[in-house]
Amino acid sequence: EWEYACRAGATTPFHFGARLSTALANFDGNYTYNGSAKGEYREKTLPVGSFPPNAFGLYDMHDNVLEWCQDAWHDNYEGAPQDGAAWEAEATGSRVLRGGSWGYGPWGCRAAYRDNYPPDYRLNYIGFRVCRGSPIEPPAAGLPRR
Repeated sequence: EWEYACRAGATTPFHFGARLSTALANFDGNYTYNGSAKGEYREKTLPVGSFPPNAFGLYDMHDNVLEWCQDAWHDNYEGAPQDGAAWEAEATGSRVLRGGSWGYGPWGCRAAYRDNYPPDYRLNYIGFRVCRGSPIEPPAAGLPRR
């Protein structure tokens, strides 16, 4: 689910294309990716919405802070649920983090990148995203609301 939301229909490493710059995301710009130039290293989080959103209207999917995910860490996707549900069967005791951060180089910003830490681990470039399911469709005319 996280990667689907991040890509927003894109098939490139980033929802905005194959190249990354610090004009598009907040990461450690001392490193390059795919021929991109070095950029700024801000060494802190930036306000949400400092860069354009993806096609789903989501901000900061590739940068700012790594995001805790519900999935338990597994070394690969063998045995993963095929329906997009969270993969909570414990394998290592760690949880998945996605999304890149100001403390990571550009490789960590790719939509497919995953990292892991024990769930009690804390760093100033790890956070979470508050999300919810899609709103329920209103009932048809004449049916009671619940």
